Amino acid sequence: MFRYILRRLLQMVLAFFGTTLIVYALTFAGQGDPIQALAGERPVTPAQRAYLTEKYHLDATGVGGFFYRYFDYVKNLLQGNLGESLTGRNIGDILQQAWPVTVRLALIALAVAIIFGVTAGVLAGIRRASIFDNSTLVLTLLVLGIPTIVLAPLAQYFLGVKWQLFPPTAGSDPTFYALLLPGIVLGSLSLATALRLTRASVAENLRADYVRTARSKGLVKRRIVVVHVLRNSLIPVVTFLGVELGNLMSGAIITEGVFNIPGVGFNLFRGIRTEDGPLVVGIVSVLVVVYLVSNLVVDVLYAVLDPRIRYE
Repeated sequence: MFRYILRRLLQMVLAFFGTTLIVYALTFAGQGDPIQALAGERPVTPAQRAYLTEKYHLDATGVGGFFYRYFDYVKNLLQGNLGESLTGRNIGDILQQAWPVTVRLALIALAVAIIFGVTAGVLAGIRRASIFDNSTLVLTLLVLGIPTIVLAPLAQYFLGVKWQLFPPTAGSDPTFYALLLPGIVLGSLSLATALRLTRASVAENLRADYVRTARSKGLVKRRIVVVHVLRNSLIPVVTFLGVELGNLMSGAIITEGVFNIPGVGFNLFRGIRTEDGPLVVGIVSVLVVVYLVSNLVVDVLYAVLDPRIRYE
């Protein structure tokens, strides 16, 4: 296990630098004039342009200039310095304010997927081909067919504006109740996927040989399901949910934008819109670390859930 974790950590280092290099290249290669994009229609004085150009090494052109800026960024990153955005704000301070909001939103979405998705999936797998099973399959197919960019405004209008069941926007300091509707919207796709995955896993394990053996020994159905079936069925579900936690924290751009939530996705979208390259690369670099760590934790949990799984 130790050698496996060490090998995965080395792979994570390569994946991190490879990903940040690609993101850095795509971010800065596609920029026209980031300084003017930041100012909008307002004129930029030559003194301001010269200061920002020197500060962010925008005067270094060509392939050599690109790698000079990238390695300078990596050097600062390894020292824990994410740099400053083009607005002059420290990116670390921006993330420090945004992370708690995004983490709460992602945990609400994950809780919705676990409580409703996994529970309904277990019931649907046990009662396969029943009315409940067929209904959940139709509903999850409907949810999976509606993208978040459509679902979020619809939920905001009907549940927030028209029926006033939830606050339509979260505001600068959102409460748990204000994040509940965005969390449900964000976790809807995860809920549908977790339900289908749990249903298929439970249904498959109920037809396994060890279940028939347990029934022949006279064990009651509840004990067979709770003790034997659930433990084996949750292995792919835990894998999905562990990886999905990283996706939820990095994929909340649309949800945070629609509900005006000052989280990581909201700041990332603002950085893309204003062509703020340092802000975009800094946020993506942190999200890459979160995603890689969540994948490592999921792989280690494999051996905890199933003793048959061993890493060499």
